[in-house]
Amino acid sequence: LQGIFVLGLPYALLHSGYSGLFLIILAAALCCYTGKILIACLYEENEAGQLVRVRDTYEDIANACCRKLSPRLGGIVVNVTQVMELLMTCVLYLVVSGNFLSHSFPYVPVTEKTWSVIAFVTLLPCVFIKTLKTVSKLSQLCSLVHFIIILVVMTYCLTQIHQWSWAKFRLSIKFEDFLISVGVIIFSYTSQIFLPTLEGSMKNPEEFRCMLNWTHFLACVLKTTFALTAFLTWGEETKEVITDNLPSFLQTLVNLCLLTKALLSYPLPFFAATEVVFACISRGNHAIYRSPLFALGVRGSFLLLTLLMAMFIPHFALLMGLTGSVTGAAMTFLLPSLFHLKLKWKKLSFLEKCADISVFLLGFLSSLAGTVCSIKGLLEVFG
Repeated sequence: LQGIFVLGLPYALLHSGYSGLFLIILAAALCCYTGKILIACLYEENEAGQLVRVRDTYEDIANACCRKLSPRLGGIVVNVTQVMELLMTCVLYLVVSGNFLSHSFPYVPVTEKTWSVIAFVTLLPCVFIKTLKTVSKLSQLCSLVHFIIILVVMTYCLTQIHQWSWAKFRLSIKFEDFLISVGVIIFSYTSQIFLPTLEGSMKNPEEFRCMLNWTHFLACVLKTTFALTAFLTWGEETKEVITDNLPSFLQTLVNLCLLTKALLSYPLPFFAATEVVFACISRGNHAIYRSPLFALGVRGSFLLLTLLMAMFIPHFALLMGLTGSVTGAAMTFLLPSLFHLKLKWKKLSFLEKCADISVFLLGFLSSLAGTVCSIKGLLEVFG
């Protein structure tokens, strides 16, 4: 919930003004809500009226909803969408790692692509990750590095408090710029892909809803505080990645921290994606599909694929934006609300149905607007 997208929030405020602050809060509430209804779809009541976990994955939920059309249609759609988004996320981490290394050592005669290969070498041990517990330990270190970055930026901002002025906020905004801000803010909260696995791995799954409330509340407070202090410091000069506004003596330190964060962030989407791919392949009865060597081969192939995509896909940022607009909105808003309506329709109150329909419509509009803006950007680049 506190990913690299957070560094773009001050820039989002630049283009959204006061409405951006409201959006940060609204996005937290909506993403928390869709996370809860997604997990609710994993459970059904037994004859005694007790909730029992009858599904394990996002795929199982999709298959249950599409059973009348095709037993596996929903699962195929969800798996393709999940793997696309996770794959692009992994590639993005490799690309930004090369970028951070290039900016940290500008006097070394090495291209960004070569730096990406060097970063890739440090990620090779990922092929040996077998459990979410290992990933969680790396994510803890990632969170620690993230807070160091936030602390450095906010400490510098507080030293400039004498320059702060609320007049820097815009009252009038351009609609297209506002849509860009919406995308940055919403996708800084997305975590639905990981939630079924996370809830299933918890020692006390009954505490999941409480955990979701607290994490989204704290993420909202941190995002709002960070975005506000950074924007009040630089105002109209706020750059797309706020660390680019820092003085040169701090930029190298922060870039190295960002590099560490990117490398520590890679294992989570990598693990999630390879688990989905391996689960799809290993459904066959052949013993080789369940062998440790085969699993190692799947992880190694996926790791290599992310490197090749990072090296050879042109205009990756725009393609990432297009993929995120389609898959991110689908996994975060469209599918959770649609699945919840389908599986729980008879048990939902009128207000709950209205809430699900509203979230679905909002997700559809966000996805449509983001897709149009991304395609427009691609057309401009390719002439």
